[in-house]
Amino acid sequence: MSTSKWIVDASHSSVDFTIRHMMIAKVKGTFHQFDAVIEADPTNLTTATIEFNVALSSIDTRNADRDNHLRTGDFFDIEQHPTMSFRSTGISKTDDGEYDVTGEFSLHGVTRTETFSVTYEGSGKDPWGNEKVGFSGKGAIKRSDYGLTYNAALETGGVLIGDEVKISIEIEAAKQA
Repeated sequence: MSTSKWIVDASHSSVDFTIRHMMIAKVKGTFHQFDAVIEADPTNLTTATIEFNVALSSIDTRNADRDNHLRTGDFFDIEQHPTMSFRSTGISKTDDGEYDVTGEFSLHGVTRTETFSVTYEGSGKDPWGNEKVGFSGKGAIKRSDYGLTYNAALETGGVLIGDEVKISIEIEAAKQA
């Protein structure tokens, strides 16, 4: 394949996360509103450019009270920082169809370098003749690195909310005409 522009099909894609709760369980959530532009030869991502934006207001942890709290100044402060973003700065191939994608990850007014593992899942044409590609990505950030430090001590020791946030992304993208 040659380098082309690919637009994420949000209805067939997801941005999910997992974080420890009370040191004993994991809470999962998703973001429903996001977009990305990928300029790449999907079979060789080493020269790709990837830009990804997530609307933090679209958080969904299946608990409205928790979601509303996450939108406040205790966490995301969406009035001041409405988006989370990622822009690739370097991509290295680690195996067949496997890559480490490094870039500038911005959250809560802080930008840091993060690396995500990305897998090229394949390509094909949908029933209407549109070219599609699929990618999976995973990685982790420390929320404290982004000034997200709200927490509570537990009487049994430890804290209410873990620092590591695991991120999982599933992408289906369409070749731009």
